[in-house]
Amino acid sequence: MKKLTENLKLKLQNLPDAPGVYLFKDDTGRIIYIGKARVLKSRVRSYFQNARTPSPRTDRLVARVADLDLMVTASEVEALILEANLVREHKPRYNVMLKDDKHFPYIKITTNEPFPRVLIVRRLEKDGATYFGPYTSSRHMRQTVALLTKLFQVRSCNYTIPHPQGKLYQVCLDYHIKRCQGPCAGLQSQEDYRSKVDNVIKVLSGRPREVIDDLTGRMIRASEQMQFEEAALCRDQIEAVRAVMLKQNVDVGEMVDRDIISVAREGSHAVAVVMQIRQGVLIGRQDFQLTADSEEPDSVVVETFLAQYYNHQPNLPDEVFLPLETEDAALFEHWLSKLRGRRVHLYTPKIGRKVRLVDLAASNARLLLDELLIQKRKQSERISKMVTALKDDLGLAHSPVHIACFDISNTGETDAVGSCVYFENARPKKSEYRHFRIKGVRGQDDFKMMREIVGRYFHRLHEHEKPPPDLVVVDGGKGQLGAVLAELRYLGHDDQPVIGLAKRLEEVYVPNQSDPLTISRSSPGLILLRQLRDEAHRFAITYNRKVRSKRTIASRLDAIPGVGPAKRDALLKHFGSVKRIREATTEQLTEVKGVNRKLAEAIKTYLK
Repeated sequence: MKKLTENLKLKLQNLPDAPGVYLFKDDTGRIIYIGKARVLKSRVRSYFQNARTPSPRTDRLVARVADLDLMVTASEVEALILEANLVREHKPRYNVMLKDDKHFPYIKITTNEPFPRVLIVRRLEKDGATYFGPYTSSRHMRQTVALLTKLFQVRSCNYTIPHPQGKLYQVCLDYHIKRCQGPCAGLQSQEDYRSKVDNVIKVLSGRPREVIDDLTGRMIRASEQMQFEEAALCRDQIEAVRAVMLKQNVDVGEMVDRDIISVAREGSHAVAVVMQIRQGVLIGRQDFQLTADSEEPDSVVVETFLAQYYNHQPNLPDEVFLPLETEDAALFEHWLSKLRGRRVHLYTPKIGRKVRLVDLAASNARLLLDELLIQKRKQSERISKMVTALKDDLGLAHSPVHIACFDISNTGETDAVGSCVYFENARPKKSEYRHFRIKGVRGQDDFKMMREIVGRYFHRLHEHEKPPPDLVVVDGGKGQLGAVLAELRYLGHDDQPVIGLAKRLEEVYVPNQSDPLTISRSSPGLILLRQLRDEAHRFAITYNRKVRSKRTIASRLDAIPGVGPAKRDALLKHFGSVKRIREATTEQLTEVKGVNRKLAEAIKTYLK
């Protein structure tokens, strides 16, 4: 068992008998694991007891724990919610997570407005609107929105209706092509418009039969009143809704809202599938990639997915079917019921038709996982081909799996900076990217600048006891390459593989050879070098602009009498830019600490 620090021992001795969340940190202060507990004292201490069941994964985790933080909650349900939010925010190394944590789109219906709109958004807000999603297929979701807004003539404009000043708007093109009935111009009542929005909500909620019944009634009434144009419109809408229903699977024999969840795993890769049944009809399937330690139990992976998925799910079902029994099923039932405002049941079907539904979800998950693994294998083969090709093109003894590429960017003789980008197995590894401010070179001398940044880079590698890259790529020709070789010899890295890549003709220069190598322009190795060169150039240019912008801003504010570095930084922090400082009133300027009215007036006068 790992020897604990005195600080960690003290915290373990004073753990509370309460529910909450615990955060394990490594010796750098980075959060590496977040967990919830019904009783923090029992749960957290169990990690550090010699008598616990051996587990390689837990052993690795505990070996890295140097500190911990606690967050006590009022209940275990609150701990569950807090854990899901913290995992989403911090992305700890040892937690199961939704991969890349991107914000999936939602359909938002602004039911808090008199004349609601149908929008596509990326975030849920507590604004009284109605949300559907998240949708993992943005293309299908946009097709659905386009169909429904056209079908029910829901407005697409951003007008505030009714007008704040009681005026009427002029109708737009949508009205003339019958995509909208002109509520902005007072040509459609709020009641009629709301009925169309309600139909959109019913279709998205999986209740198209209600829409068809409503439209059928309206069609009959319109026909009886000899309003044949209105009746024909209702008929077309009925046919369109039925066409949507045909694209959905046959119902499952029960008028119920149900989510069926399954997870497929292989190694550290996993895919979770949610099949959504609404009013007995399978209306959609959502799938998510997960990252999970291969030693993590399936039940933990399923529970973690449940917490992260339903923590941002606006429309909850009556029932949730799971592929296996979970320890905290009762806790999840309580939490979901509280979120929904009505009872939500969690089941693990054992026999009959319900088991076949879970098997269907499992088949979908396995299919998607197989597709994912095939893609990754193809990508790995492609990457390996690029690295192997570069080794052959350059005649290297070893494959250049780790490559560092350097570039210089300056504006004349000012704001000179350097960049280093790092590729591992032909893919960017951004944690190893580095910026440099040129310190030891006056004037414009690219050779000396390149020598400086490469020298500083290798000096830091030596300080941190890190291995050098397999290959160093210098953006430039023979001059830059010669300067770098001289610096590496000075530092004792005579055997470091280095090449220069000239921009204009993409000529590759190697040590002890006056002429550039002849490499086919279609070679995967040369393609990799181009990617490295372009990324280093982009990284250097971006940093140069940032440095130049800061210098310009600082020089303008520093020139104002009475504004020193502290007040300059306070002004920029408060307003965000010189433009906003210039536009601020004298009273607003005096809100900044250290700026009195006299200085505020001086700032206004100078910036004008």
